[in-house]
Amino acid sequence: MTFAVPPATDAEPYDVAVIGAGVVGCAVARELSIRGARTVLIEARSDIGDATSKANTAILHTGFDAKPGTLESRLVARGYTLLSAYAARAGIPVEVPGALLIAWDQEQLDELPVLAARAEANGYRRTRQIGADELYAREPHLGPGALGALEVPDEGIICPWTTSLAFATEAVRHGAALRLESPVTGVSIGDDVTVVETATGPVATRLVVNAAGLGSDLVHAMVGLEGFTITPRRGELIVFDKLARTMVNHVLLPVPTKMGKGVLVAPTVYGNIMLGPTSENLDDRTATGSSEDGLAFLRSHGRRIMPDLLAEEATTIYAGLRAASEHDDYQISVHPQLRYACAGGIRSTGLTSSLAIAEYLAESMTEALGLSLKPMVHPDADPQPPRMPNIGEATLRPYADAARVAADPAYGEIVCFCERTTLGEIRDALHSDVPPRTVEGLRRRTRATMGRCQGFFCGAKIRQLLTAPDSSTMAPTARNNEGTK
Repeated sequence: MTFAVPPATDAEPYDVAVIGAGVVGCAVARELSIRGARTVLIEARSDIGDATSKANTAILHTGFDAKPGTLESRLVARGYTLLSAYAARAGIPVEVPGALLIAWDQEQLDELPVLAARAEANGYRRTRQIGADELYAREPHLGPGALGALEVPDEGIICPWTTSLAFATEAVRHGAALRLESPVTGVSIGDDVTVVETATGPVATRLVVNAAGLGSDLVHAMVGLEGFTITPRRGELIVFDKLARTMVNHVLLPVPTKMGKGVLVAPTVYGNIMLGPTSENLDDRTATGSSEDGLAFLRSHGRRIMPDLLAEEATTIYAGLRAASEHDDYQISVHPQLRYACAGGIRSTGLTSSLAIAEYLAESMTEALGLSLKPMVHPDADPQPPRMPNIGEATLRPYADAARVAADPAYGEIVCFCERTTLGEIRDALHSDVPPRTVEGLRRRTRATMGRCQGFFCGAKIRQLLTAPDSSTMAPTARNNEGTK
């Protein structure tokens, strides 16, 4: 399906084709379309944010522990500022509980000042080392034996699903076309126009941006370039029931290793607690299933970090693949002779840095590729991003908003009782600028079916609404549909 703008013809190519509608690709399409480029966003899957971007730890990183001097460290720091401000304006759920980087032995304790110095080199100066007494006073359910911690007060948690959705919605409202279920099969570079071959037909464009995530190295090779190889890195996680939420007050981080940030315990904006991820390099770019060994690994770490947590009910388990490369930095490059830019090797920090990556690419493409772009703030731009539906627990949900329910009773009609998702929210999602095509897409927009029963009770009703909504009860109202204001 294509939204908003009809497919380009050979006589009228797009200015830019963005390959990949994860959080980075959506951010790039948003940036370029707002700044006046005729943009098409091409995605292999049936929804935006449907691969790496949907299955991560959802941490809003300060970048305190990034390698100093890297492009990643620069863009994560910039992205934290940009995304924090954007989320507040767009209604994306965010909380800032802060993080505690916990030392469990003397070697890790000795590493805390090193990490504090690294944070300062990255421009973050608010870390503070605390002793065991203060640590246990602040996290009484922590397992025994911790020696101290490094406090990072500005680490946050965010909703990754509505972040991608907000970017894509804003791009569409500024004229971007969205081509879903369109895996790229080839790229043919001509004198003035490049043709991106997809499963739904060719797309003519002047410039190409590769934001293909797990497939970014494959697209890179399609234009005749080498330089990095993506190795899928699987991260498995366990999500615990909302009744456990009061057990954790901060994001609890381990001392990082070369394989990643390690196993953490963190609250989510949806009211759960998350344990994970694992870190396992794979060959299969589709291996998002959980494993017996991975879950056993998480339980063993959880038993040390917070043993009481393992006695709580688990709501679900899931696994995501990170687009790791052999390099210790993002693989972002611009190639004027090919009219091509690449944002590859974007790992778990890509959610935080997404807006900064988009800003960096837009500026680089303007300089190197001659792309004519308006300033980000200009008379034709909407200064207010689309207001996202609130699916976080820190602020008022629709079912609890008496005034909203009085104005539109659909917001008081519960469909998913585990997550208290209402008919009004489902209606709004189905009539939004970027509607879901699947139950999984609907759950990322509304939380329906993601609760304790995992859709056992409401699944049939959800599928009915998705496939054949009753027009008499499902017509959106301009007054109450947050997603289309």
